[in-house]
Amino acid sequence: MAQKLGEILIRAGVITEEQLNQALAEQKRSGGRLGSVLINLGFAAEEEITEYLGKQYGVPAVNLTEQEIDRSVLRLIPATVAEKYEVIPFSRDGKTINVVMANPANLFAIEDIKFTTGFEVRPMVAAEHSIKRAIEQYYHHQAVLDRVMSEMEKTEGVEVLEDKKEEEGGDLAAQVQSGPVVQLVNKILTDGVDKQVSDIQIEPYEKEMKVRYRIDGILHEVMKPPFNLRKAIISRIKIMSKLKIAEKRLPQDGRISVKIRGKPIDFRISTIPTMWGEKVSLRVLDRSIVSFDLGILGFDEEALLHYNQAIINPYGIVLVTGPTGCGKTTTLYATLSKINSPGVNIITAEDPVEYSLLGVNQVQMKEQVGLNFVSALRSYVRQDPDIIMVGEIRDHETAEIAIRASLTGHLVLSTVHTNSAPATITRLINMGVEPFLIACTLILVESQRLVKKTCTHCREPQKMAPEYLKSLGVDPGDLDGATLYKGRGCSHCHSTGYRGRTGIFEVMPITAKIRELILDRASTDELTDEAEREGMIPLRKAALSKLKKGIIDLDELARETVER
Repeated sequence: MAQKLGEILIRAGVITEEQLNQALAEQKRSGGRLGSVLINLGFAAEEEITEYLGKQYGVPAVNLTEQEIDRSVLRLIPATVAEKYEVIPFSRDGKTINVVMANPANLFAIEDIKFTTGFEVRPMVAAEHSIKRAIEQYYHHQAVLDRVMSEMEKTEGVEVLEDKKEEEGGDLAAQVQSGPVVQLVNKILTDGVDKQVSDIQIEPYEKEMKVRYRIDGILHEVMKPPFNLRKAIISRIKIMSKLKIAEKRLPQDGRISVKIRGKPIDFRISTIPTMWGEKVSLRVLDRSIVSFDLGILGFDEEALLHYNQAIINPYGIVLVTGPTGCGKTTTLYATLSKINSPGVNIITAEDPVEYSLLGVNQVQMKEQVGLNFVSALRSYVRQDPDIIMVGEIRDHETAEIAIRASLTGHLVLSTVHTNSAPATITRLINMGVEPFLIACTLILVESQRLVKKTCTHCREPQKMAPEYLKSLGVDPGDLDGATLYKGRGCSHCHSTGYRGRTGIFEVMPITAKIRELILDRASTDELTDEAEREGMIPLRKAALSKLKKGIIDLDELARETVER
């Protein structure tokens, strides 16, 4: 039967005979169905496999990702039966269940389902891993939700407690601390860590609640907890992060430190009041999946050389710039890891501290007690530091003290929110910093972006018309001889076409000529022109280099960079 599917796909031009032989060899080695193997190898898209499975078996093909299955239908087939035969109940027509199967020719499974449910069975088909994903989504997640609902129904007063006045929030806290909601919150956190997500969003709307995971920069909806549990779920997370559960009118920030499968994991918590209740955002800080190695962040060879030369200076300022979420903190942590040694005294001022670095004195800013970047920097110079890292320079006072620290023999590392390395000079001058102070203290400015990498399991060559390239600001001549790739989507990349992220970097050393331009209050364009003449690779060209190597696709280049 597997060979027949392969023949169908070859005749349709979906795969080649060589790809089929490779897939059959992989199937023999690792097991599984041929369709799933082809998807995992990137030889075919899930939609194509589903379509041709329907033709192979002569039954309707179903795309499970585009349909939501009613809970009443799911209850017709127990989870144990669904997992045993790799099936999922899809819909019901009177006394007939439409059942999506990985193998609709399995008559024994069909008869067993008939006997178990008492319904007639109409088989349908979908790719094996699509069914497994649906079983995980609908049965495993739903089992937790059903258990929570069952327990909540037995617990008197929970609904009333949710609607009580704010000062009675502590009673609700006592209930959710020991109740079944704990299981639900634990599953949300554990699944997030298992899937290596960067953020978890728990969002209330008018009539529903959603849980979404951000994987490689893309949000995926994974669960819809019962709407009447929204306050209990939020309260549980607040208790874990030691926030005030009675305070629902103001944003709050906190932190959760837990062990999941033996690994220490931190979650950075932020709550905000929305129109339909409190929204919670959890940043997942898993040290095991974050590399603090400058060599693998994505620097080009020459850019990394300039950066490494800058950070070994005994004094001066090195700035890392870019928008929120572009990996600036990771770059700074990788920098500290590289220059950290027993003979160096490093102190940081962070808001918040994301990861703990051995041998580095990290200080969490606390505005409520007056500990901010300015007050911290003033006291740090009396702590005999060699290197000071400031989370962000956001105003004139912070910039002035950072400059003063660099003038008195300290290497200062910090971040600024700007769109390019040359624009950072203009931003500092606009803050009120004198050009002569910038010129005599600044060593290097690095600007960066995070881009999604094309999935190597499902990428395929992509042809682009020269006119389209020009519309994106890309010279077709720059891509001569290069093969462009685009991910089709597979199980490895959650059907997105992307897997993992990398950085693109624009590194501008402050040379003698750049210093002259700073003193003359030159414009950003003038600074950019001179920096490029001296060898700076702008963000667009850095992204173009990764495009030509097949690391990223054209969409990512256009999304994260602009042509001057």
